[in-house]
Amino acid sequence: MRNLDPVNYVSPAIHSEDVQRIFSATWQLIGPASRLATRGDYIAVEIAGQKIFVMHTRDGLRAFRNVCRHRGARLLPEGTGRCNTIRCPYHQWVWGEDGSLLNVPFWGDDAEFELSDWALDQIEWRVWRGLLFVAIAPETAFDDQLGDIIAELEGEPIEDYTWVHEERLVFDANWKIYTDNFVEGYHIPGIHPAFHRAIEFEAFETTALDGMVRMTAPPRDGLFYRGKWMWMWPNWTLSLFNGGMNTSRINPVDHQRTELIYNFYFADTSDAAAEARAQTIEGNLQVIREDFEVCLETQKNYASGGYRAGPLSPRHEQGVAYFQERLRASRA
Repeated sequence: MRNLDPVNYVSPAIHSEDVQRIFSATWQLIGPASRLATRGDYIAVEIAGQKIFVMHTRDGLRAFRNVCRHRGARLLPEGTGRCNTIRCPYHQWVWGEDGSLLNVPFWGDDAEFELSDWALDQIEWRVWRGLLFVAIAPETAFDDQLGDIIAELEGEPIEDYTWVHEERLVFDANWKIYTDNFVEGYHIPGIHPAFHRAIEFEAFETTALDGMVRMTAPPRDGLFYRGKWMWMWPNWTLSLFNGGMNTSRINPVDHQRTELIYNFYFADTSDAAAEARAQTIEGNLQVIREDFEVCLETQKNYASGGYRAGPLSPRHEQGVAYFQERLRASRA
């Protein structure tokens, strides 16, 4: 099998198709539901440029487009916060926590204007094992998209881990270039020499399953990872380490920039373990950052026209083949 044609990574038109056919149509990992523990707590994020927020209301969680119904302004800044009502900073329209429009100041006489016509646009959400997901216009049932990850993590106590830290990283490459890189271990000897020394690379295995790619390798002494890394369609990951895990969402900023949102969770959140947690987080981030240069330079070569699609390794790149087949199917 051959790699995707480079136009798929550099075309603004194809990126626009990805936003509509993939990111709007699938369930997207937002992060730990525990960050919405109290009424009024909210998380506001972008999903491939589309703004949404999730809020803890009197009736439980609700999710909305983060878009004013009047003139399209952003209602809440990206990140976490707390509020009881949603006030647009542009013209001061006010919505309640249920999304209903409550007040329109300085509007003037308008017999045809009805507050009830201008509620916020709601979107769907799910919580699975402590992780919060949303979908703007889902085309697949939630459990169907999760696929084999449900059984894969059945014996792992992931909902018992406590969220500790979020890290955001942005680099200049298409989200698919980074995903191609994540779902194979072929690059580990060249790009991650310290990581390579810390695993039994000859026993590294990549397996494409339903909705996910699983990568495993026996760890040597001293490696913080437990030797299992997972990617789930279309753009989230979960990696296990001793006493915890990380998750990530691979989020396109545009057709040539990508944002990674990493969250770290631990079983031991005591003060005594703070230094060990910090070392684990930094060790994870060091491995992640090592991928950025090769992704950036690959992006340049794809954009230059100097690259023609090459072959994929049947041993090490079946994850790449699976991901790319899913991409082709999303455009069918």
